[in-house]
Amino acid sequence: MLNGFRSPVICDPRIVTACPEARSFEEDEVYVICDVEEVPPELRERAVRLVGECRHEHASEWAAIESVAQKLGIGTAQTLHNWVRREEVDSGRRPGVSSEMAAEMRKLRAENKELKRANEILKSASVFFAELDRQ
Repeated sequence: MLNGFRSPVICDPRIVTACPEARSFEEDEVYVICDVEEVPPELRERAVRLVGECRHEHASEWAAIESVAQKLGIGTAQTLHNWVRREEVDSGRRPGVSSEMAAEMRKLRAENKELKRANEILKSASVFFAELDRQ
């Protein structure tokens, strides 16, 4: 059992070389992506597409996800499951907040936080200068 996989996992070498964090075990033709954050978008898209294409060949969606995750060298099937669910939400086939909307909300929250901070600084400066004028 190599790196948690029962059998060698073959992944497209072009995708693996696009990921600086990828390790390859060439003698066994095994490629394992090390860090989920470093997975190239091409691999995510390909994996999600493959789950949809091979779903009918398996007893359940989870079985298809496990099969594709193993074949592509994705660390865990749960990672691929999350990608599939995210794609379903983003495409509107499943209810939820899309990735684009979540990114916009994060941006607006950060901007709001910065504006509140600036407002507090201005209030403090206003009080300071008001006290100076009284003296």
